[in-house]
Amino acid sequence: MNKKNILFVFGTRPEVIKLAPVILELKKYPDKYRVIICNTEQQKELSNQTLAYFGLKADINLDCMRENQTLVEVQSRILTSLDKVFADNKVDATIVQGDTMTVLCGALTSFYRKIPVFHVEAGLRSYDIYEPFPEEVMRQMTSRVAELHFAPTEKNRNALLKEDISDNKIYVTGNTVIDALFCLSEDTMDKAKEFYKSQNIPIDENLVLITVHRRENHGERIDRILDAIEYLVKTYPDHNFVIPVHPNPNVKCKVYSKLKDYDNVHLLNPLDYPYLVYLMKNAKLILTDSGGIQEEAPSFGCPTLVMRYETERQEGIDAGVSVLVGAEYSKITSLSSEILSKSRSETRLKAQNPYGSGKSAITIREIIDEYFGN
Repeated sequence: MNKKNILFVFGTRPEVIKLAPVILELKKYPDKYRVIICNTEQQKELSNQTLAYFGLKADINLDCMRENQTLVEVQSRILTSLDKVFADNKVDATIVQGDTMTVLCGALTSFYRKIPVFHVEAGLRSYDIYEPFPEEVMRQMTSRVAELHFAPTEKNRNALLKEDISDNKIYVTGNTVIDALFCLSEDTMDKAKEFYKSQNIPIDENLVLITVHRRENHGERIDRILDAIEYLVKTYPDHNFVIPVHPNPNVKCKVYSKLKDYDNVHLLNPLDYPYLVYLMKNAKLILTDSGGIQEEAPSFGCPTLVMRYETERQEGIDAGVSVLVGAEYSKITSLSSEILSKSRSETRLKAQNPYGSGKSAITIREIIDEYFGN
């Protein structure tokens, strides 16, 4: 068999985390695959920082982001840049992950050149085109052109089947985010522990991790969320609230304005992946609108309140490991208080992580082997 050129296209930290296990797995077979890593740099610093953690480096960096650009502007820039990547490289298949602008552009550019697209984390659906916006539509559009669909769960597989996608193109693999968690060494976690010591942030039984960044939560929603967080900060002064603050000024300015003066609030720059995992591992409660954290937190038994009105990760809700609270002040404060008023040991979740076992990358590689007749 001729060696196949596999192009990985990503641009954000979550994509790196979830594709790194697959990249590393394919790189174990250099006789079968030449891996080409392309970073659109949709999140320039975060994506490159996370790549380095996995011992990886992009072969191609596209530097596609500009300040205050519209969705149309970023889409046109990524499409144009990727078109040159395909022109300059022989590509036998393109692998994308998830639901970002980079994913859609990678899939579209491949489709225009009649190159097969393999979609990691396929079939997640909220069925509300504005929740999450614009990712729900990007994920659905990617499904229309993908050749192989790597669905994390049976629910995801069934969603694809309902959309008339051929059964023989869909594979339930689990989510690669769980594989990434198992890549963490003890040495890495020790470094994370030392980092928080150096920042004078107590990592104890009363740790609350908060992340908020989603586009649909900008405006009035983030005001309600921050009001609720401020209530919890005041009501539970013996708890430490750690908030990695997203650099988007629509988020950053409001977070700092509302919370910077509280002694038990620790506002941090965006965290390297293992530092965030260390917080999840030790948190008593997580408040988040992130997709990836919804998948990771169950591995640590941490109760998670999802500050979204819809989620394409319904399995966690069904398993009781997370609860949808939207941007509702009363829901956030009341459900958080139920957890924070108890000890950490009383609130740990016993349910298994519904998103995977940590063997997804191997499964995906075996399916790709079969596809190419290896």
